[in-house]
Amino acid sequence: MTAFIVQNLAPIMFVGLIVFLLLGFPVAFSLGACGLFFALIGIALGALPESLIQALPLRLFGIMQNDTLLAIPFFTLMGLILERSGMAEDLLDTIGQLFGPLRAGLAIAVILVGAMLAATTGVVAASVISMGLISLPIMLRYGYDRPLASGVIAASGTLAQIIPPSLVLIVLADQLGRSVGDMYKGAFIPGFILTGMYVIYVVALSLVKPNAAPALPVEARVYREPNGSSGVPSLLVLTVISAGLAITLGANYAQVVSWWRGEEVTTVPTDEMIVLAMAAGVGLAFVIALINKLTGLKLLSRIAERVTFVLIPPLLLIFLVLGTIFLGIATPTEGGAMGALGAFAMAMVRGRLSFSLLKQALNTTTKLSSFVVFILIGATIFGLTFQGVDGPRWVEHLLTGLPGGQLGFLIVVNILIFLLAFFLDFFELSFIVVPLLAPVAEKLGIDLVWFGVLLAVNMQTSFMHPPFGFALFYLRSVAPEKEYTDKVTRKPIAPVTTGQIYWGAVPFVIIQIIMVGLIIAFPGIVSRDVVETIDLDKVKIEMPVEQPSGGTDDPLKQQEGGSTPSGDDEQKKLDELFNKK
Repeated sequence: MTAFIVQNLAPIMFVGLIVFLLLGFPVAFSLGACGLFFALIGIALGALPESLIQALPLRLFGIMQNDTLLAIPFFTLMGLILERSGMAEDLLDTIGQLFGPLRAGLAIAVILVGAMLAATTGVVAASVISMGLISLPIMLRYGYDRPLASGVIAASGTLAQIIPPSLVLIVLADQLGRSVGDMYKGAFIPGFILTGMYVIYVVALSLVKPNAAPALPVEARVYREPNGSSGVPSLLVLTVISAGLAITLGANYAQVVSWWRGEEVTTVPTDEMIVLAMAAGVGLAFVIALINKLTGLKLLSRIAERVTFVLIPPLLLIFLVLGTIFLGIATPTEGGAMGALGAFAMAMVRGRLSFSLLKQALNTTTKLSSFVVFILIGATIFGLTFQGVDGPRWVEHLLTGLPGGQLGFLIVVNILIFLLAFFLDFFELSFIVVPLLAPVAEKLGIDLVWFGVLLAVNMQTSFMHPPFGFALFYLRSVAPEKEYTDKVTRKPIAPVTTGQIYWGAVPFVIIQIIMVGLIIAFPGIVSRDVVETIDLDKVKIEMPVEQPSGGTDDPLKQQEGGSTPSGDDEQKKLDELFNKK
C-alpha cells in the first residue's frame, strides 16, 4: 500500500485538492493546506527530502520581490478612480445618445462603453455593476428584451478579461514566464474582434426581432441642436478628419519610425501601429474641439462637442499607457503607475476627486491585491510539493499521449478549461491549472504568448457560465427583483428574473467559444513580435584555408599526391590570415 501511494502521490495530491475545493474551503487555504499536508506525507514515506520545506520561504520571498505583480494594484486603482468619478455614467449617457436613434443603439453603446471600461478598469465586477446600475433601467424603460439587455451588460463587462490592461493577462504572463507587454500585444487585436462580434450579434438580432431592441424615442434624445437637428453631420466630419490622419499615419508608420530612429525600418508591430495611429487621430479631434470651444466658432454641434470631451480624455489615457508599453518606453508596472496618476489628474480636473472616493478605491484595490497574493502563496506551496512528487512529469505523460498532436492537446485543454470554469474563476485557473499545462505546451512547440491569450479568451466564460458565472451574480445584485415605477415615464416596470439573466448569457458564451475556435484556426489573430531563434547545435564555423597551387580541396587527395605544404608554410599562412585587417 505504501509503495502504491509513493508511486501515485501526484494524482492522489491532485484529487485531494479537488476534494478540498468541493468541501467549500477558500481556494488560497485549500492550495496551501493541500501542499503542506502531502509534503508531510511524502517526507514521512521517504518520497520527499526534508529540505523541500526549507525551500518554501525562498519561494514566498520570491513572490514579494516580483515587480510584475505591482501592475495589478496600479491598474485596479486607475480603473476604480475613473469608474467611481462618474466616467462610466458620462460615457453611457453620451454614447447612448449618439447611437440611441438606431435600432439596438443602446445595446451597441453598452458594448462599446464596456470595451472602454475594460481598457481602463481591468476589473469585471466594477464594469458589470456600474453598467447594470446605469444602463439596465434605461434599456428596460424603452422596452428592450430582458435576456438581451442582461446578456449585453454581463458580456461587455467580461471584456475586461481580454482587453489590455487586463489583470488576467498579468497573472498569465507571470505563470507562463512571459512578458506582460507581449501578452498585451497579443490580446490587443482579439479584444477588438470579440467586441465586433458582440456588436454584429446584437445588430443581427435587432433585424430578426425588431421589438427586442427598439430605437430611442425622439423625446429621449437630449443633445439636439436649437433647430431640432441631431448634429451628427458635424461629428461625422470630425470623425472623417481624425480617421484620415490615423489611416495616413498607419499607412506610413514604417517611414515615420525610420525618420525618428535615423535608420531604415521595413516592418513595424501591428499593435504598436494601431495604438499610435488611433492616438494621433483622437488627439487631433480633441484639439479641434478645444479650439472650437475656446474661440466660439461653433463649427461643432452639441453632440460632437459632448462626444469629444467625454470620450477622448479616457481614450488618450488608455493610449498613453498602452502606447508606452508597446513602444518599450515603460514596463507594464510603470505604465500602470502612470495610468493611476493620470486617473487622479482626470478626476481632479472634473472636480470629482474626494476623500470618500479615494478611500473606497484604495480599500477595494487593497482587498483585490491581497486576494491575488494569498492565492499565489497557496499555489506556490502546492506547486512546490507537486513538483517534488514529479507531478509535472505525470501531467506531461497524460497530455502528450493524446491523439492529434498540438491540435488534440489544444482541443482537450480548452474543453478542460471550459468545464473547470463552471466552478473556478480566472485567478484560480491561472494559479492551479496553467502551471501544469505550460510545460507541456512548450514541449509541443506551442508559443506560450499565443497559448496564454487563447486561455484568457476561454477563461472569459468563467464569468458567463450559468448558473455559477460571477458576472451573472454581479448583475443579479443590481437588477430589479420586484416590480417598480420608472422615474421618467411613471409606468410600472416588470422585474428581471434570474432565468432571464441566465438565458441572456448563453449566446455570448457561444460567441466566446467561437472566438476560441477562430484563434486556433487563425493563429495570426494573436499579434506578437517574432524573434528569430538560433539553434546552437546547427551552428558551423568554417575557416577558409588557402590551397597550394595545383592542389585540391580534398585533404585525402592531397595526402595521396604527396603535395602538402610544410609546417612553416602553414604557420605563415595562419599568421597572415589572422593579421588581416
